[in-house]
Amino acid sequence: QVQLAESGGGSVQAGGSLRLSCAASGYIANYCLAWFRQAPGKAREGVAVIGSDGITSYADSVKGRFAISKDNAKNIFYLQMNSLKPEDTAMYYCAAGLRCYEYSYGGQGTQVTVSS
Repeated sequence: QVQLAESGGGSVQAGGSLRLSCAASGYIANYCLAWFRQAPGKAREGVAVIGSDGITSYADSVKGRFAISKDNAKNIFYLQMNSLKPEDTAMYYCAAGLRCYEYSYGGQGTQVTVSS
C-alpha cells in the first residue's frame, strides 16, 4: 500500500510557474508515476507520466511547458509547470502503479489556478 500526498498548488498569473510535489509513503523506484488534472465540468486528463526507467510522456497540451521528474531516494516526484495558461487551471492529482496506465494509488489533489 502506497499513500500519496500532493503539495505545491496555488494561484499564479499567466506565464508564471509552479512546482507540484507528490510525496509517497513507500518506495517509488519500481512504480510508474503520473500526474492528472481535472477542471470543473471536464473529464480527467492525463498530464505526464514517468516510468520506472525514467522515460517520460506528456499530453500535447503541456509539452514543452511541463516536466515530470522523480527522486527515488526521497520517494517524491514532481511536476514542474512553466508558462502557465488559464486553461491549466484544475485540480491536479498524482498517481502511482506498478504498470503505466494502471494506477492503483492516488492522492487527494492540489488546486492550481492560473489567472489571465
